[in-house]
Amino acid sequence: MFFVQEDDKPNIIFNKLNILKIEQDKIILPVTNEQIKPIQAQKLATKVNKILNQSNCKKIVLSKKMQRNQLFLNYLNSNNIEIIDGKWLFEILLEDIVEYIINKKKLNKSETQISILINNFNEIGLYNINKIVKKYKKTNIITNHIEKLRNIEKEFSENEGIILTITNNKRKSLAKSKIILNIDFPQEVINQYNIYEEAIIVNIQGNIKINKKRFNGMCINNYEINPSKNNDFDYDKENKYYKKDVYTATLYKKQPIENILKKIKKDKVEITELNGENNKI
Repeated sequence: MFFVQEDDKPNIIFNKLNILKIEQDKIILPVTNEQIKPIQAQKLATKVNKILNQSNCKKIVLSKKMQRNQLFLNYLNSNNIEIIDGKWLFEILLEDIVEYIINKKKLNKSETQISILINNFNEIGLYNINKIVKKYKKTNIITNHIEKLRNIEKEFSENEGIILTITNNKRKSLAKSKIILNIDFPQEVINQYNIYEEAIIVNIQGNIKINKKRFNGMCINNYEINPSKNNDFDYDKENKYYKKDVYTATLYKKQPIENILKKIKKDKVEITELNGENNKI
């Protein structure tokens, strides 16, 4: 895997000829910031792809600045390059994120209504439902696939004594939810719902905006963490890269979620901020 970043002091000739430098696991582009002209963005993406092919690698982590160039991102994606951006870890940390919001906003844990918007019931999604519903009694599940949760609904009722509300009522289901955890609903769908005007919406996939005049809440699309000192985390990359991206690159996804959470706990990973479009927690 490579880390792709801008150059603080690019050589004029390197810039003109689009020459990339390779230093250990870093690919250094001959630009100083994310403002790259379209033709240069295409050429740089092609050269990055060539380096990856020669190294039999298709995974990269982008610096903060390079992540802001959407055209460069599009060219990388068109070459089927996997950009590690921390979204997967965002969902893994969902229970910690809810606790972070509760504590920062000084909300009443037992009285705060939480809604989880989910259609894809993978291992991580089902794990989060199980943990959050047990911890926060006023939790709703909003889904288009209500029938898939009937067994879970029965299990919570019989084993935990918890009445789990599973619904897809666009008028009522989010009207009182102070925290909304949007796992995989797209922007056009979530905007069809009547949303509590002061809600904090955590969008795991990111880049979602609520188009409602009366909405004065927060739309969280990103986050940052602070892992403790450990041998796997490269602190040399802290300034140019998001810590969440660097840390995600150290994790092996294809293992039981319990093992991933044990490592996260061992590394003392903490949420340091949740970022919205114009504000943060």
